[in-house]
Amino acid sequence: MRAPARNRTRTRRGLVAAVAAAGAAALLLAGCAADPAEKTGAAGPSGDKARTTLTVGVFGAFGLQEAGLYDEYMAQNPGIRIEQTSIERNENYYPQLLTHLGTGSGLADIQAVEVNNIAEITATQADKLVDLGKAPGVDKAAYLPWKWAQGTAKGGATVALGTDIGPQGICYRKDLFEAAGLPTDRAAVGALWAGDWNKYLEAGRTYKAKAGEGKAFVDSASGVMAAVTGSSAQRFYDEQGKVAYKTNPAVRGAFDLAARFATDGLSAKLQQFTPSWDQGFANGAFATVSCPAWMLGYIQDKAGPAGKDKWDVAQAPKPSNWGGSFLVVPKAGKNAEEAAKLAAWLTAPAQQAKLFEKRGSFPSASAAYGLPAVSGAQHAYFGGAPIGEIFARAAEGVPVTVIGPKDLVIAQNLADIGMLQVDQKGRSPQEGWDAAVKAIDNALDQ
Repeated sequence: MRAPARNRTRTRRGLVAAVAAAGAAALLLAGCAADPAEKTGAAGPSGDKARTTLTVGVFGAFGLQEAGLYDEYMAQNPGIRIEQTSIERNENYYPQLLTHLGTGSGLADIQAVEVNNIAEITATQADKLVDLGKAPGVDKAAYLPWKWAQGTAKGGATVALGTDIGPQGICYRKDLFEAAGLPTDRAAVGALWAGDWNKYLEAGRTYKAKAGEGKAFVDSASGVMAAVTGSSAQRFYDEQGKVAYKTNPAVRGAFDLAARFATDGLSAKLQQFTPSWDQGFANGAFATVSCPAWMLGYIQDKAGPAGKDKWDVAQAPKPSNWGGSFLVVPKAGKNAEEAAKLAAWLTAPAQQAKLFEKRGSFPSASAAYGLPAVSGAQHAYFGGAPIGEIFARAAEGVPVTVIGPKDLVIAQNLADIGMLQVDQKGRSPQEGWDAAVKAIDNALDQ
């Protein structure tokens, strides 16, 4: 799901689970050990005599089974049995999926695809996948246009239906803001930087001037960079599918802006999804963090009971997305027609709203935003923040983004090679950029 600048052992399905709308406890989505495929399905109401068995292949604790959606579908369709196989890590799951698509064997009837892989799937595997845009019950108008576009191949076939997304807000510590003389009301906080990421930088400078030396405004410069690039329509590839990160002013602009958080002393210099970053949530090491909807549960888990009502969430400067996944149906599957019906049902607005309510996965179907489970969602840990409203507003403003097959490689090296050197080692922004470019070029040449 979901996370362009992070390895899958650290991202949406790699480390975290979001909080459910009513404030359910955070759930750890992935482990750190070996990655055997684990079959976790359940028999339908007819038991082993079920007329049709549909298999679903996912990575991590994807949420569909955990939210009870398989059981609900089987209850409505007694002739169907659903079995799920999960491989914990996407970096192990995805290569196997490509191999099985290449051979036309070993495939589940439905397969999950992470957003960082969707461009390669639509560009190179579309002819092997069912056009789900034509599946019964699928309504293009019910989905966010940019999410629908991500799952649509150049020929016009929509071969992937979106499950969740990661619209971003800015999570902040109310007590630290108050101590620095800044507003704490989430509307007033959002107004500090509304419409411009440069205003976020200015708010950080104001915070530092009032809070004093040693008081970090953000967790990391890399986190800022990921949020800024997530709000750009064109990032690492151009519309012709060519690598363009070096010449795209939006990418270099995001890098330079994020680097200023480091050079101006506004960063806690932490690397995201590390033990020290986790501890930073609990000990007040930073005042703000760019947070997708799924990160709320992570913050609650790491900050613990003592952080309740200290953290809140405001609108980000610009709509941005970090994370998300899709479902595809291979043509080589034994039950492609029935699988397409199931995929359409699982990704329909009503089911996406249930997934959000029970698992915290924010819907990619905009038609779900008016349903009570989403529109009325509040988060008790974050001061009763209206998270359904905040993240729906962000989701609806995310631009249609050009995604390339090596987006994750580029983003990861910009963050972990380039920006980390600026943030933690004191290298100049130009030195950090040059190091990242060298690493990326080497990786893309392999």
